[in-house]
Amino acid sequence: MKKVSVSEAAEFFGVSKEAIHNRIRRGSLEVAVVDGIKMVVINPAQTTKSVRKVVAASKRASNDERYYKLLQEQNEKLQKRVDTLEGETRSLRDQKELMLIEERKKIEAIYKEKDEQLKNILSTISSQFMLTSVPQEEEIESLEVLDVTSENESELISLKKYLKTTDFSQKKREKIKARFSKKALKDERVIRVGSKFYIDLGKYDYSDLIK
Repeated sequence: MKKVSVSEAAEFFGVSKEAIHNRIRRGSLEVAVVDGIKMVVINPAQTTKSVRKVVAASKRASNDERYYKLLQEQNEKLQKRVDTLEGETRSLRDQKELMLIEERKKIEAIYKEKDEQLKNILSTISSQFMLTSVPQEEEIESLEVLDVTSENESELISLKKYLKTTDFSQKKREKIKARFSKKALKDERVIRVGSKFYIDLGKYDYSDLIK
């Protein structure tokens, strides 16, 4: 048995003086009064167990500290990785928005160019129609028959209506129409609008076609 002071006991066990006093109150440590001073009685067998417990606790605390430190380092690395990924995501999103804006501008430019081309085409076609004085079917319909007031005046009439005034058979009328159809593109005497043919009896002689 060994008698030591409270301070020595605290140093021996690696704990605080308060912890020694608590053990004394709980009865886990024996005390003896020597010359009026309270001394702690240390049992070698208990001391060995206590030291082992302290060492084990110290090891656990050390392991726990290393474990927490490792977790902290890993958390810091993960946080840095998250920050990097967020930055890359923002960059990719910005690039995508810029690409979409550029593509939209290109598409708008293409459509604008196409619109201009279409306007030019329509303008050209319109100009050609205005310059080409081809009588429209509706206009000619209003001129089905013009009364002849003099020998030089024109007498414009549709071939169909003219043939109705003759005594030709239906078969002969079809033959005459076929002749006009062949001559329509080459003979200036024949005016064709759509599927109808018109003749000017006051200006031209059609005896070679109407026979």
